[in-house]
Formats: sequence, C-alpha cells, structure tokens
Amino acid sequence: MSGAELDLSDVDHRVGGLVGGGQLWEPCSASDIRRWAMAMDYPNPLHWDEEFARESRYGGIIAPQSIAVALDYGHGAAPACVGHIPGSHLIFGGEEWWFYGCPVRPGDKLFQERRFHDYKVVETKFAGPTMFSRGDTKHTNQHGALVARERSTAIRYLAAEAEQRGMYENQVGEVKTWTAAELREFEKLRHEWILSNRLGVSPRFDEVEVGDKLPRRVLGPHSIASFTTEYRAFLFNIWGTFGWVAPPGVEDPWVNQDPGWVEGFEFDEEGARIDPRKRDGLYVGPSRGHIDSERASEVGMARSYGYGATMGAWCTDFLAYWAGNDGMVRHSKASFRSPAFEGDITWFDAEITGKEAESPWGVPLVGVKLRLTNQDGDVIVDCTAEVELPR
Repeated sequence: MSGAELDLSDVDHRVGGLVGGGQLWEPCSASDIRRWAMAMDYPNPLHWDEEFARESRYGGIIAPQSIAVALDYGHGAAPACVGHIPGSHLIFGGEEWWFYGCPVRPGDKLFQERRFHDYKVVETKFAGPTMFSRGDTKHTNQHGALVARERSTAIRYLAAEAEQRGMYENQVGEVKTWTAAELREFEKLRHEWILSNRLGVSPRFDEVEVGDKLPRRVLGPHSIASFTTEYRAFLFNIWGTFGWVAPPGVEDPWVNQDPGWVEGFEFDEEGARIDPRKRDGLYVGPSRGHIDSERASEVGMARSYGYGATMGAWCTDFLAYWAGNDGMVRHSKASFRSPAFEGDITWFDAEITGKEAESPWGVPLVGVKLRLTNQDGDVIVDCTAEVELPR
C-alpha cells in the first residue's frame, strides 16, 4: 500500500443523481457524419457516399451507430466523471451500449439525459487507490425518439501516484517501428477487410453458425496524426459548438465544475471565451497527453495514446459492417484493458458465440465475442455483443 488516498468527499452525495453537461447547438450534418466515418477509418459507403446511400433502403446518408458518442459532450464519459477529486486524472474504462433502431440522419439533433450511477474503489498496480465510476446517458432525437443508451465507465486515479509507479513505462517499451514489408502486409489486410462487405450485404440468421469467424481487421499503426484526427471528429471539441445545460430542479447538478485535474490538464473556461486554444483540449486540457508523450508520462502513460471512446466506436463499427445494411448492433459491452499506444497496431478477431431466434428485442440475434489485441498479443479491448441479422 502506498498510503495515497482519493478524496471522495465531493463524490458520495452525487451518486444516483441527474447531472448536467454540454449540449451541441446545431443538428448533425452530412459532413459531420463523413468526418466521423473517416476518423474511425470506417469505410461503409452508406455513411459518406450519397449516390450509394440513395440506392439503399434508407434513401440517403445515415450515420454510423457509433456516432451517438460523437454527438455527445465529453466522449461519453461526462456522467461517470462527477465530483471534485484533487490531483486526479481520468482514462476511459469501458462502454455498454443499447441501440433502438432509430438511425441518425443529417439534420437530426441528439439530446442527452445523464445520471451518475455508482462507483467503487480498488487497489491497482497502475495507480494504487483507483475509482471505477459508472454513468448513464440516454440519447433521444428532436422528435423524442430513443436512439441509444450508454453506460460508461471512467477510471479516476491520482496522477502523481501513477507517474511514480510508471507501470506502462516498464511494459510497453519504445515506439514500435515497422518495416516496409510489414506495412505493405497491414495495408493488404486492411484493404481485404474493406472489401469484405463494402456492398452492405447482410448475412442471414439461418445461414450463420456458432463458431463462425468474422473477417479479420487490422488498424494502425496508430500515430499522433491518427489520434488527432479522431479527437477532431468529436464535435464538442470544436470551439463554440456547445452550451452548458442542467436538469431542471436539481440542486448542484454538476454541469461544468472542476473535476480536480492536475496542473496543466485543466480547461480554462474563462480564457476560452476569447482564445480557442484554451478550450481545445489538445493544446490545453485533459486530453493533451494523447498527443504529447511528455505530458502522457505525467499521468502514468508511457507515451502518446488513443481514446477509449474511439476504441468503443471501433467495436461498434466493426460489428455493424459485418451485419450489413439490413442488420444492426443491438447491444455491446466493451471493457478497455489497455490504451492503443503510438506506434502500435490493433487486430480485430471475432467469432459467433450464440444464436437467439426469439429475443427480447423481438428480432433474431447473434451473439459475438470480439477481442482487440496489439502486435504483442496483449488484449486492449474485450467486447461481447448481440447483433440483429435478417432471416
């Protein structure tokens, strides 16, 4: 035991309560959808190719299911990051999603209802006393239709303790370098996956079997450029895109208070009224460690690293691509085991684990186990999902 302690005096009384946060001003545009699909390296033409989309059953471009997190504030982690914990930092620990069959189209606007669900504190090798907190978000559109529900898990810890322990520094080593032959092989496999279901043909429920493997995917090598591209696709990171909202009738609803970030990782809300870099998040703010290895080491990371919310989106997109344009992801639960570090690649391997002809959703579902690993075979994401397929 290190003797370090988390100060949770501002956390306990907030458990179970509705909380506030940011709300985007404008509806989602076709360009927002295309930017998100590009940033996630998601090639489905239903989400960017107007001519292709017009010929589909949707009659035009729709957004990937994963876009719900991009139309939210705070990478979906806001209701799990509640209460001031001095000297703390946060990484994303996982996401659970339920999707209700209402696609997001250009012109739609999503609204969020957020609640701080619960937390627990455990002792970890990474940072000693570490809080795993969960928050719930309900996403509805401008017509009141339920689009999705999310339960996010945030990992909050003392940055100084994590820096001192240096767990990732000792594990991940130097940035991986790749030969030209290796990069060509990655690109070949990546292209094969793009072609695996570019036309959006859905496998039939009666034709798939338990044990079937999904087409393998490779993503990477991850880089500061790819991390920055992903970050820029979250609309709330654009200057002036959102306003603060609070649930009516809630005292102290935790709208934009200071979570207790260490020096150099906090936002400057007042300064941001005249200077965009004060609210950018990469120049100033809690995300700057994602693209700055020196800053990353200050919060216990070995070097620049990716975002939990985009790993969750990778899972949803991968499964939705296989399901095709007549299928969809109904439920997924992803646990983030490790970040995707600069220089790493990510492998996607999945297989069918079950079939349910009559599900509570009223549609046939296929159970899928998905695992994301790096080049060393280390698991970075464990995901289970239920995917709707047509008969």
